Amino acid sequence: MRKTVTHTPIFTSLTRISDLRDKEFEVLRLDRDEWATGDYVIGKIREPGSTSLLLELPSGRMRGVIGGEYVVGALGERFATLEVTGTWKEISDDLRFHLLTGAGLFGKLTSKSFFLPQMMELDYAGHIVRNSAKITMDSFVKPVKIVPFKTPVVLFIGTSMSAGKTTSARIVANLFKTAGYKVVGAKLTGAGRFKDILAIKDVGAMAIFDFVDVGLPSSICEKELFKSKLVQLTSQIEHQKADIVIVEIGASPLEKYNGDVAIEAIRDQIKCTILSATDPYAVYGLMKAFNFSPDIVTGIATNTLAGISMVEKLCNVKALNLIDATTTPELKEILTEKTGFVLNTR
Repeated sequence: MRKTVTHTPIFTSLTRISDLRDKEFEVLRLDRDEWATGDYVIGKIREPGSTSLLLELPSGRMRGVIGGEYVVGALGERFATLEVTGTWKEISDDLRFHLLTGAGLFGKLTSKSFFLPQMMELDYAGHIVRNSAKITMDSFVKPVKIVPFKTPVVLFIGTSMSAGKTTSARIVANLFKTAGYKVVGAKLTGAGRFKDILAIKDVGAMAIFDFVDVGLPSSICEKELFKSKLVQLTSQIEHQKADIVIVEIGASPLEKYNGDVAIEAIRDQIKCTILSATDPYAVYGLMKAFNFSPDIVTGIATNTLAGISMVEKLCNVKALNLIDATTTPELKEILTEKTGFVLNTR
């Protein structure tokens, strides 16, 4: 059954690649078998949840909500170890779903941390359509000439989400920018949020990219689809002709976000790997699982001398708390040795 509805919605950051804020569209209720990942959908807020729950706008600014407002987001999946799991595929006949991220990732909540507040719940209002055809994230993916990816990479991975990757990436990006190099920031996997990649732009990156730019609300999808999207994404990055790319792999490479696929695809260009860890044993586990040694371990595990000592003793890798400015000279030395770029002001 199809039914037209009209309203003025809130546009979340997953719509930032679209023209939905500027051009007219219709809203139609589509049969459940017509739904798919990446569809742009409107939901009416049924239960706003905690007052701490905010929507991320296309600018990256956060906005509070009230019950009864309409929100534009995209159908997708999230499988976060520390916070929320959910998927649009579990939405039942009542057509109710949840806000899985503030960026507008829509799906049915399947589990959440007991430490999180009640999640925002919405009622399905309809799909975004034009000329009777549904509008998806793919509708706005810009064509790109496919080219080999050859730009050197400093790779940031984590033992889980919220391990300190983005903070560390900001610090390293700033060092390259301050030294006069052309820096691009990229987040290849994760669940759609704009703030992480904006943080790299804030410290001087000439351009930023993530999987949203190639039409994915999160990087949870079939491997072959993700590989094709990744080729588009790395081609976009390569066309910037940067000196260095600061690449973040969202969550952990062991999770469902295709982080292992992304790492393998850019492996030949990785000059330095920085692992953000929640604890020393997580470092050890990830190293064993992937049979690799990072060049630097940082993040929550390095907040104290006890953590640093445990990482270095247990894993035999260099541990640095990059937030501590006294570690910057040693960080510069390691980055210079690994990448070949001299990190003194040029």
